[in-house]
Amino acid sequence: MKIASSLLLLLLSAVSVGVQATENIKPVIEIVTLTLKPGVSAENFKKIDKQIEDQHVSRQPGFLSRESAAGPNHDWLVIVHWRSVKDADASMKSFTSASAAQKFMDSIDAASMKMTRYQQP
Repeated sequence: MKIASSLLLLLLSAVSVGVQATENIKPVIEIVTLTLKPGVSAENFKKIDKQIEDQHVSRQPGFLSRESAAGPNHDWLVIVHWRSVKDADASMKSFTSASAAQKFMDSIDAASMKMTRYQQP
């Protein structure tokens, strides 16, 4: 009986530590704006954007959701929700080596790309 009580207490302590650790993780909203290169249509870029989402971004640890939309003057908006800053950072580091990233980067004016992150309270 004493052993069972000790094991239960140990298990509850471990669960408590796990809960505290996850409570410190604050979700991140990543906002990216960019401009397509001349000659790249929104229709074509939509396919390329979907490829980068399916083949890379959505497979990254901590990925929660992603959406994108075309704006005026070849502008584009991408919003990605991450579990944490650490997850968002890791995704950015692996982005350049993703096979779908080359097509994506070849289609945009890299100088126009701006990323801002917002952390949920």
